[in-house]
Amino acid sequence: MLSVSNLSVQFGKRILFDEVNTQFVQGNCYGIIGANGSGKSTLLKIISDKQDPTSGHVHLAPGKRMSVLEQNHNAFDEFMVLETVVMGNNDLFKVKSEIDKLYENYTDENAEKIGELQITFEEMNGWNAESNAATMLSNLGVGESLHYTSMADLDGKQKVRVLLAQALFGNPDVLIMDEPTNDLDYETISWLENFLANYDNCVIVVSHDRHFLDSVCTHISDIDFGKISHFSGNYTFWYESSQLAARQRAQQNKKSEEKKKELQEFIARFSANVAKSKQATSRKKMIEKLDIEQIKPSSRRYPAIIFTSEREAGDQILNIEKLSATIDGEVLFNNIDLNLDKGDKVILFSKDSRATTAFYEIVSGNLKQDGGKFQWGVTTSQSYLPLDNEKFFEKKMSLVDWLRQWAKTEEEREEVFIRGFLGKMLFSGEEALKMCDVLSGGEKVRCMLSRMMMIRANVLKLDEPTNHLDLESITAFNNTLKNFKGTVILTTHDHEFAQTIGNRVVELTPKGVIDRYMTFEEYMSDDKIKEIRTKMYS
Repeated sequence: MLSVSNLSVQFGKRILFDEVNTQFVQGNCYGIIGANGSGKSTLLKIISDKQDPTSGHVHLAPGKRMSVLEQNHNAFDEFMVLETVVMGNNDLFKVKSEIDKLYENYTDENAEKIGELQITFEEMNGWNAESNAATMLSNLGVGESLHYTSMADLDGKQKVRVLLAQALFGNPDVLIMDEPTNDLDYETISWLENFLANYDNCVIVVSHDRHFLDSVCTHISDIDFGKISHFSGNYTFWYESSQLAARQRAQQNKKSEEKKKELQEFIARFSANVAKSKQATSRKKMIEKLDIEQIKPSSRRYPAIIFTSEREAGDQILNIEKLSATIDGEVLFNNIDLNLDKGDKVILFSKDSRATTAFYEIVSGNLKQDGGKFQWGVTTSQSYLPLDNEKFFEKKMSLVDWLRQWAKTEEEREEVFIRGFLGKMLFSGEEALKMCDVLSGGEKVRCMLSRMMMIRANVLKLDEPTNHLDLESITAFNNTLKNFKGTVILTTHDHEFAQTIGNRVVELTPKGVIDRYMTFEEYMSDDKIKEIRTKMYS
């Protein structure tokens, strides 16, 4: 379907890809993973002909059509919504535009040309193009009232949905997507997961959303040391199998037969747990047929994120009565009554993200509520990871000095201790002496997590903690929160985070709170709760 031959990419002295040869096959969905800066987005740009490699070439089989999810949200501002979607099939749109142009200057000669083009148009299923585009838009939550609106008049989230419809339109043979779930809500992501799980052509996707990768991928394509390796299965299978292989490598005394048996048992166990959807069934077969020699330890480094509490909290955690907040006269939430229990892991969310951020800022003492009151239990100690962490990095100082601000003992203030601590968070050697005002978004979040670990609180408040983090950090973070013995209040767009950590869902609305002890997926799929949600936001 799509082949990459002798691909090399070099920026100055830095080699990103070195003589890469690989194939992407019809019917497979490839999740591209790799450390930050490994070249994931560069690879997609080269495959989609938006960037030239240093050497080598990409070959798409003749007669096959490629579609790419547009990253520039304003690229089609001069066009109507429906027209933008149909443009996803470039060949079809060219024929349609040519017919429309000939009709504008109608002559006998043009009439003949129009007739020929209309035959081609019919063969391309062109007469149904607009109704198919409209159905696609509706499925993605873009209502009929917007179909003839200019793209320029849509907000950012609506544009993302239209561009997604454009990429999916007309059943492309190869579909290229870079972070497709960004700015999408739960319902839209679920629709996209189901769509791609039943998609028969080739999909190549980069995403930090592990639930999405698990739902749609038949293969994981790992970029490491300038090469690309394909592995059967989804992200979780790749992660768990590579971790098992790494542990086995460290077990020098274990016989190879024992290791082989352990891997086979792992494959059988994983296959049995795979859901029974169409794509999952084919994935299950792939995994069962897998040669265990294909399972290899990953060289990927995972930060050591481990939260401990200085002391255990009592039964009283947080009591909230009639809490309300507005912004510029608009109600964010109102009449919130909430009592947190010890050990609760709460998924806090709202249709308006400003509401959850305002909630965290209020209970952290950084913002005054409009009404109501709250009280923390006397035995609680809280640590907060805010959505915006810029104010923490305004002073020009090294990472060692930055982290020292939260040291509690003389031992913790020692440079050796702090550098060891930072090393566990992947700031090794000279990186620990970097100035904190020049850090990337992901590095800042890792610093904030180091700060939280130093504080050793028994209540964690986390507002979109996975923003800017790579898959390795997200996975390590997820694992530690599952094991954390204290209380967690968490707002996240990461479905896997929400599903695997939360035991309680709290939704803030302009008309009060919805509060249920259940998993995130149970909450989102419950019909009674759907009715309540509709009323609370109406």
